[in-house]
Amino acid sequence: MFEIFFMFTIIFVAYVIYHMFNEMKEVPTPISSELKAKHEAPVVLTPKPKLEPIAAPKASAQNKKPAAIKPRVIKKTTVTATAKSTETKKGLRDPKTDEVATSYNNYRFTKRWIKDALVSEGLLEKVYKNNELEPAIEATIKAAIVKLEALEKYKP
Repeated sequence: MFEIFFMFTIIFVAYVIYHMFNEMKEVPTPISSELKAKHEAPVVLTPKPKLEPIAAPKASAQNKKPAAIKPRVIKKTTVTATAKSTETKKGLRDPKTDEVATSYNNYRFTKRWIKDALVSEGLLEKVYKNNELEPAIEATIKAAIVKLEALEKYKP
């Protein structure tokens, strides 16, 4: 591998040197008389005009009354207790530690205590390893998780 890299480096360096010498050998073409005339013409720079700021319109005698400022009224809103109670928390609660797990859709990444709870409640035969998972087993696992969510003991 190192030899191939070395060969490509040598070829690249030779290519760069070859083009450098070819550019040096090229003789610049003489500039036509039209181009010489364009380049030799004197360049006249004109100063930019100064921009004056736009003056604010002057107040007339009629508009000299100060405008009346109206106070803003802020309406207060209250949060009702029914809004909080209608929210249902989704997840499973570990009865031992009161930890709530909200992500358990994929059995491979499910927490260990959920897997143990499925076995201890009799919803699954055993804790499956990742290489043992098949479509039929995954279907039974999903059905068991739905039943586990229905148990009052595991609701958050």
